[in-house]
Amino acid sequence: MSETSASEATLNEPYGLRGLDLPNRAVLAPMTRISAHGDGRATERMRNYYRSFAEGGFGLLVTEGIYPDAAHSQGYLDQPGLATSAHVDSWRPVTTAVHEHGGSIIAQLMHAGPQGQGNPHVSGLRSASAVRARGEQAGMYRGSGPYEVPEALNAEEIGEVISSFAAAAVRARDAGFDGVEIHGANGYLVDAFLTDYLNERTDGYGGSPMARTRLAREIIEAVRAAVGNDFVVGIRISQGKVSDATHRWSEGVAEAETIFGALAGASVDYLHTTEWKANAPAFPDEDARSLSQLAREFAPGLTIIANGHLDTGAEAAQSLGEGGADLVAIGKAALAQHDWPQRVQQGRQLLDPLAPSAFGDLATIQDWELRVDEPVPTS
Repeated sequence: MSETSASEATLNEPYGLRGLDLPNRAVLAPMTRISAHGDGRATERMRNYYRSFAEGGFGLLVTEGIYPDAAHSQGYLDQPGLATSAHVDSWRPVTTAVHEHGGSIIAQLMHAGPQGQGNPHVSGLRSASAVRARGEQAGMYRGSGPYEVPEALNAEEIGEVISSFAAAAVRARDAGFDGVEIHGANGYLVDAFLTDYLNERTDGYGGSPMARTRLAREIIEAVRAAVGNDFVVGIRISQGKVSDATHRWSEGVAEAETIFGALAGASVDYLHTTEWKANAPAFPDEDARSLSQLAREFAPGLTIIANGHLDTGAEAAQSLGEGGADLVAIGKAALAQHDWPQRVQQGRQLLDPLAPSAFGDLATIQDWELRVDEPVPTS
């Protein structure tokens, strides 16, 4: 009960985000579920999945990464898209179901970049430079072995990528979403441009940390111009990658200041920081502040969402308090219980977010996940 009393006043406070009246500070974190139709259309199972989080008390939901074009952006087989009118039609039941249960929903737009491992549209990968992503493909997304070496995007192709994000944002709006989040984290394309060892470019998109933010800034501005001022636009930022979780920005706090300051100067509403542990120091050898605290300092006018093992109400309260975040994004703990906000508010038991029974061999929607307020099966 003490955990709830520590977090209740903050977690349950409403929050306004560019026209959205959120009932609380709990956000569903984006999590890849590879459960769409093979052609990228959202399914009824996806509708039930996202509905259950809104029913469980999450005021804002951010979807799994959605590919924006029928070219090189798709990263996984059975990943959903927003590249066609059929995709738009398939997402409308999802957004309607979330809205019917009092939630708001944001579409995360993602270009796989150097970490693609399943794309039926085209062959080969595209990235900032011809540099292979570290590590190996993820088995839970049907991959194995090392990533392919990508080809470097040329100037024309960069323009096409920017346009594809803008066009997908318009489709998201048409599908009933309340905003979009640019996936600028975890080693995918936008983060590859931000990352020193993945970006060897010598043009205006590479070199200094400021130059490496150029693609992110241009995508944000193109999206904002396409959707107007009454639509939420955010960006997710990390240091670690899917295949390189321990990566840290080489210039430490100074690089954080550059990246967050540059993004704050673009037409973005929020920064969504994600770390392995949201409340841990981002640069422990240099500074005690977390990534969300640094985002708060260097982008003071923006909403800050923090993500990273905020499994309990007390951890969420710490991030919302001294951690500098306005909202907290809950990931694995939300998979374990879609009614996480209600459990915290009511002081009920929280289930183990890492229970092996909560996850299958593939990162797909599990049948038990569609039931709110039932325990994780033990067998």
